[in-house]
Amino acid sequence: MATNKSKRNGLAGTKRGTSKSAKYFQENPEAKAKKDAYNTEYHKTSERKKYRAGLNKANRDSGTYGNGDVKDMSHGKGGLKKEKQSTNRARNGKGTNKRTR
Repeated sequence: MATNKSKRNGLAGTKRGTSKSAKYFQENPEAKAKKDAYNTEYHKTSERKKYRAGLNKANRDSGTYGNGDVKDMSHGKGGLKKEKQSTNRARNGKGTNKRTR
């Protein structure tokens, strides 16, 4: 396996996912194409663009945008707050988080 020195996921697009959905989409390329087409349309809507722009603005205003500190702006009960990207993106059992639901 080649080493990837960038901060991006070196395995992205290599079809090595082990979750049920990753395996399903590896075996059903037409289903993955349909899902990708839906996601493209969904994320093109003005509502999603405004949502992303608002989070990016909050991230810039907090001084964490693009400086490599591995922080995100997270939605909590008290509004937006700084939080580690890994914690923010793994919430609600997403990713490899194995906690009980």
